[in-house]
Amino acid sequence: MFSKETYIKRRTELKRLVGNGMIILFGNNEAPANYPANAYAPMRQDSSFLYYFGQHREGLVGVIDIDNDTEMLFGDDIDVEDIVWMGYTPSVADLAAEVGVTKTAPLAEFRSVCRRATAANTTVHFLPPYRHDTKIMIMDLLGIHPSQQKEKASLDLIKAVVKMRSVKEPQEIAAIEQACDVGYAMHTTAQLLIRPGVTERFIGGQVDGVARSLAQGVSFATIFSQHGEIMHGNPSDAKLEAGRLTLCDAGCELDDYCSDNTRTMPVSGKFTQRQLEIYSIVEACHDYVLEVAKPGVKYQDVHFAVCRLMTERLKELGLMKGDTDEAVKAGAHAMFLPHGLGHMMGMDVHDMEGLGQIYVGFDEETRPNLEQFGTNCLRMGRRLEEGFVVTDEPGIYFIPHLIDLWRKEGHCAEFLNFDLLETYKDFGGIRIEDDLLITSDSCRFLGKQRIPYHPQELEAFMADNNK
Repeated sequence: MFSKETYIKRRTELKRLVGNGMIILFGNNEAPANYPANAYAPMRQDSSFLYYFGQHREGLVGVIDIDNDTEMLFGDDIDVEDIVWMGYTPSVADLAAEVGVTKTAPLAEFRSVCRRATAANTTVHFLPPYRHDTKIMIMDLLGIHPSQQKEKASLDLIKAVVKMRSVKEPQEIAAIEQACDVGYAMHTTAQLLIRPGVTERFIGGQVDGVARSLAQGVSFATIFSQHGEIMHGNPSDAKLEAGRLTLCDAGCELDDYCSDNTRTMPVSGKFTQRQLEIYSIVEACHDYVLEVAKPGVKYQDVHFAVCRLMTERLKELGLMKGDTDEAVKAGAHAMFLPHGLGHMMGMDVHDMEGLGQIYVGFDEETRPNLEQFGTNCLRMGRRLEEGFVVTDEPGIYFIPHLIDLWRKEGHCAEFLNFDLLETYKDFGGIRIEDDLLITSDSCRFLGKQRIPYHPQELEAFMADNNK
């Protein structure tokens, strides 16, 4: 938690940006795993509630009445039975005081506040809900059916929250930097354990254990797989095989902020020549972002600059052909890179994605292209600003079913060498990812230590630590 003044300042600015009406920010409740008393743990608070009200306890709702210039925290104090099982928790009034809110009330009174606002035709602002209990509460309190709540969510509030949360304060950047340091420990732990015969599940579990030991836990389900061509390949019971590549995409949450990194390693500890040829292209694309990303530049343009570099390098290997600009325009590069270069990151690993990616990664100037394969997965396209934190995660993947489909359809045949692609169907995939802070005139990677990724450095690290 930051200082009381931080939350007061944030709520004041939110009121200014939204302008009028009543803002409701719903905190989360515990979510049962398989029966009510066995909840997923630890409870994950809603990020926007955290941003403005700072408290992690379940069952809280924050209200900002702009028209009457009042702020309230609603919630029920715990009773002695809860204390027996869970320990003492401060009162709602004490929690409110910690973040500069002076008015509190039980949840039952929240219903009356909503009824009065509805009766007075007050504009009620809420964010798109993503949990079913919140959707039910909105239906009960405001009479809006869950099927209509996404479209009824306040666009003014969404835009205000996105504007504020997109630009990270110095204290937020410091928190992300600390999460990246835990990310270093997670990924180097994986690199120390990789060798033939060890299971994917074992290494993935060790990576998760580091996150739980040094932070609040993982920021998303850890990806660890020899099938790097599968974007979200969860760890299986498969044993690592000599000569193959394995991909680890993992991050943690620490003090409410995330890290997100990806590394691709040779199971045998040394890249084959063919693996090194592809790996060096991804490495070059990853590092090229440092040269072109800066305030005022669209991240969409950075993405396509990387795609052109990738295409040029793949042409050198004979996997692509033809005019580079035309190939990228046609989307031929998406055979190898079917996702965007990166996404916003902060309190959420895909920061604010639940508010609508069209508002987070795009704006009135920069619109998404939802028609073209690959480009339709670009999550971040808008102009960069100082204080943005985005991921830089180019990759090259050889997806057998995609190769077969495009060959059958003749899709982008003038730019792709399908005969040579056939010989790469057993290759897998490579991705390298780091978290990028946009500075006043440039950008830099976050984290005090770089997780090894340059080929010689990575091979040396794995060799030195696996003797």
